[in-house]
Amino acid sequence: MNSSRPHADTYLSTMTQTPSSSTRFAGLDGLRAVAVILVVVYHLFPALPLPGGFVGVDVFFVISGFLITSLLLRPSHRGPGRLIDFWRRRARRLLPALVVVITVCATAAWLLGGDLLVGMGRQVLGAATFSYNWLAVADGTDYFTATAPELFRNFWSLAVEEQFYVVWPLLLPLVLLIPGRWSRVALLMVAAGGSAWWMAQLVSAGEVTRAYFGTDAHAFGLLLGIALALATAGMPDREWMRRRRMQVCALLVGIVGIGAIVVASTIPESPDLVTFPGTLLLATTGSVLAVFAGIWPGSWFGRGMDAAPLRWVGDRSYGIYLWHWPVLVLVLSGARGYGPEGGVPWVEGILALVLSLVAATLSYRFVEQPLRRYGFRRSLGALGRRITGRPLARFAGLAALTVALIAVAGTSAAIVQAPHATSASAAIHRGEQAVQEAASASPSESPSPSASPSASPSASPSASASASPEASDDQIVIPEGVDITAVGDSVMLASAPSLMQKFPGISVDAEVSRSIWAGPDILSALAGNGQLRENVVVALGTNGPVDTGVLNQMLQIIGPERHLILVNAVAPRDWIPGVNADLEAFADSHRRVWIADWSGAIAPHQDLLAGDGIHPAAAGGDVFAESVWSAFEGIEKERLRAEKRYEHAPSGRAHHVPFPA
Repeated sequence: MNSSRPHADTYLSTMTQTPSSSTRFAGLDGLRAVAVILVVVYHLFPALPLPGGFVGVDVFFVISGFLITSLLLRPSHRGPGRLIDFWRRRARRLLPALVVVITVCATAAWLLGGDLLVGMGRQVLGAATFSYNWLAVADGTDYFTATAPELFRNFWSLAVEEQFYVVWPLLLPLVLLIPGRWSRVALLMVAAGGSAWWMAQLVSAGEVTRAYFGTDAHAFGLLLGIALALATAGMPDREWMRRRRMQVCALLVGIVGIGAIVVASTIPESPDLVTFPGTLLLATTGSVLAVFAGIWPGSWFGRGMDAAPLRWVGDRSYGIYLWHWPVLVLVLSGARGYGPEGGVPWVEGILALVLSLVAATLSYRFVEQPLRRYGFRRSLGALGRRITGRPLARFAGLAALTVALIAVAGTSAAIVQAPHATSASAAIHRGEQAVQEAASASPSESPSPSASPSASPSASPSASASASPEASDDQIVIPEGVDITAVGDSVMLASAPSLMQKFPGISVDAEVSRSIWAGPDILSALAGNGQLRENVVVALGTNGPVDTGVLNQMLQIIGPERHLILVNAVAPRDWIPGVNADLEAFADSHRRVWIADWSGAIAPHQDLLAGDGIHPAAAGGDVFAESVWSAFEGIEKERLRAEKRYEHAPSGRAHHVPFPA
């Protein structure tokens, strides 16, 4: 009876007789180019029709799983010494460019300052140790709703791959003990299915970022790449495989694979099972088909994917991927004052692309290739010889050393001087504290809402009445806080201290990430508990488009005796103009609805917003409260004008005051 170990050795020895043992696989460089192009377009040009371009990362995962496993299966890579050599080569390939990107971009962030530096220590540690994904999860980072730019956020995928490079070479010998090629392939397929299932479970539980970042939940691309490598290892190169009919079939398989990747990249992301793992699995399956078509003996598809432009991009895909996101964050922060979460204008996107390509090309030529070819010791020795050599060489060597020292010093300064929280987070935290303090106040300290909502705002006396030139001798009376219910999102939450100061006793119900769809349920609950006051202020336009049907629901809930004040929105988001236009149109068509023009009030004072260009700082909160005050002034002015029209109307023609309706 034969043991499984000789069987595995025989299996490995067949590698030397196949095309798979060559130093290069056809089509993989072109597929890398496709992957990095999708990711770069997704980040730098979000207006283009590739809303799912992030699936390029999963294409990389399949390529890595296949390529590294194929490399490890070669007899020349067996044994402890070869394993150490494998890790050394991986370090040569990955670390030089990584160190350059981290130090240069962190130094640039230090020069720009502000919210860019928040979490810099964690980011640098995660990027340098290939643990970015898990550190981000532990820190509570939300990949999909982050309101502040993370300079090295794209490094999470490099962490997943590097963790694979460390663990998989240790596990592969155990897998090879299993007799039978297809038994091994089946094992990896089951593992890939388990990883996808685990992602689905996490997403169903609302842990989308954990599902996307987690090596365990996002390993199915790597595992399917491994399964393909095990399935095709020792694949013979027969004459019949190179026949025209087989080449046409392989070409069609490759086209279908690329088509699946492209289709996946056109599907908009959503924080549910449709995308995670649905769309990702579509792209992963397409990648497996494309790799298989490329490595088919004499593949036409492989030759096509090896076209010179694609190979050029593919050779530099690692550097392009490393540079493009930090460069984009730096360009936007320097030019616009906010990060990619606020949208990417075409000019900044093109500038970031050019800078990324230049940086990646220089890094490939002067950092990655020399260190990959000569290693760390010989490269350092060459630098030392330059410094002690001829004047021109000495100048070049000293200049390179000086730049490196400056970059390291700038990175250290960025870590040391990093603030604990973004300016937006600090503003929101102040609002949360104010709301909590108001809620914990004793009943004797906190005013209660008016018992009857039937009175008009002018029926309540106010110590803070103000005169209006339009009202002549008449007095405009602004409702007190005890007559106001405010419901909103994080913008209102950040403005809560100012609202409470401007309207003492106001009831503020605001939370982060609320949209207009939350409004009816909140108002219904308040009305059912008898806590809905005479005047209702709603600020829910920041986090997405508004819906007229939802606005009508809210208007019906508050009833005919109350006023509804809708606060328009300010944010570097593409839906904001539509939100403000829809709110204005709704107010124009409903007599009991008014607009608080927060957008117009803050427009001349953008410096009073936090670094994200959305949330008001302390002084910005005062502007928010003033815009609400101005809306109440408008209501009172309209009431006074209506009363005057009533007083001067001919007898018998004016039977009622047309305001409020």
